[in-house]
Amino acid sequence: MSHLLRGFTALLITTTPAAAQAGSPAGPVPVANLTARRQALIARMNGGIAIIRGAEEIPSEPPDSKYPQATAFRQDNDFFYLTGLETPGSWLVVFASDSARGDVHLFLPPRDPQAEQWTGPQLGPGPEAAVATGIPAGNIHSADSVESFVRGLMRQRGASGPSTVWFRHSAWDTESELIRSLALDTPRVAGMDLLPVLASLRMAKDDDEVRRMTRAVEISAAGHVAAMKFAKPGVYEYQIEAVAEQTFRTLGAERLGYPSIVGSGINSTILHYDQNRRQTQAGDLIVMDMGAEFGYHTADVTRTIPVSGKFTPRQRAIYELVLGAQQAAIDAVKPGLTLRDLDGIARRYIADHSGDLCGAGGCGPYFIHGLSHWLGMDVHDVGRGPLVVGSVFTIEPGIYLPGEALGVRIEDDILVTAAGAVVLSKDAPRTVAEIERLMKGD
Repeated sequence: MSHLLRGFTALLITTTPAAAQAGSPAGPVPVANLTARRQALIARMNGGIAIIRGAEEIPSEPPDSKYPQATAFRQDNDFFYLTGLETPGSWLVVFASDSARGDVHLFLPPRDPQAEQWTGPQLGPGPEAAVATGIPAGNIHSADSVESFVRGLMRQRGASGPSTVWFRHSAWDTESELIRSLALDTPRVAGMDLLPVLASLRMAKDDDEVRRMTRAVEISAAGHVAAMKFAKPGVYEYQIEAVAEQTFRTLGAERLGYPSIVGSGINSTILHYDQNRRQTQAGDLIVMDMGAEFGYHTADVTRTIPVSGKFTPRQRAIYELVLGAQQAAIDAVKPGLTLRDLDGIARRYIADHSGDLCGAGGCGPYFIHGLSHWLGMDVHDVGRGPLVVGSVFTIEPGIYLPGEALGVRIEDDILVTAAGAVVLSKDAPRTVAEIERLMKGD
């Protein structure tokens, strides 16, 4: 490359910073949503200062990184939720007064044109960040000033009484140095865990989150359909995985929500099996637990299929029992119920309908995991308490019989509305007839 071209490239990088979520199929988070989330946080803090650090860039070369495959950057969920930014090494400081008014300050690393020639343009302090986040330009600073800024803010607060610092206890590794130094240097500081507050906010999805969740699940359902059409005796589990994941990527998924599980035969009875190396055999059931991430929101969908295209009578009986338990729980969904309530409904269904399918003790002992978990920016997302309008969670009963190499799990993603459950994953065939018809090619 000529010196002239290098100079032009550097100039181009210097003058065209990256926009928020540049090129993402999901697009940027609307500024109005980001502003509303930060205001809701301020209202729930009831005073104090919250400190949230974004994710650090993962080193790609030795000695800091041993495995180049594990270097893909993904922003911290809470930081992304409140800012919509993917810039590594950033900070957000939220100040809430006792009257629920507040102020928000964003700290971004200064741009480095030389580094950006290797890694691409980054969003630094400036008007572009203000436009992307809705945070006033005067409140956007260089990341190297965050400690002095927070200390100054603490001194101001300390002059009028004890100060409260909100931080995420489980994020101690990323935020510990600043929090520890504040606690040592400012005796009148009281630390509060920010995680429950953020969990309560993130549990009820706003309109943009529902859009992202819905699309993530639609993409995942399409991947499952592609995998069902492809599966046949003799193919390897990883080949089924590849067909689904190609579909995810083709439809706009930026990454997986979690490592794909394709367990055939005996592997169908191993809950988190993800080696996906076995060659399928005629007569196998295959548990396919695969979900795509779209716009920082993930799906979690499981289907169980007969690799030969038709369930045996025994397989069908177990499958229908699991499906009935799932439907009983789905039918019961309404705001105010808890995940434990729904778990009990599914287990009672299995106990009442097992007959002699699993022996004298019924099939209940072979349902060895919980029915549900929260879903959102993580596959096992934050959440607590009863269902609320806008919350998303899974319903996934299963029965696992290792002695028969027979495992069945059916998992769907549920959005709670005032009227009950919306099954986001409805496009992935779920009944015996639907699955057999699709695999037959009808």
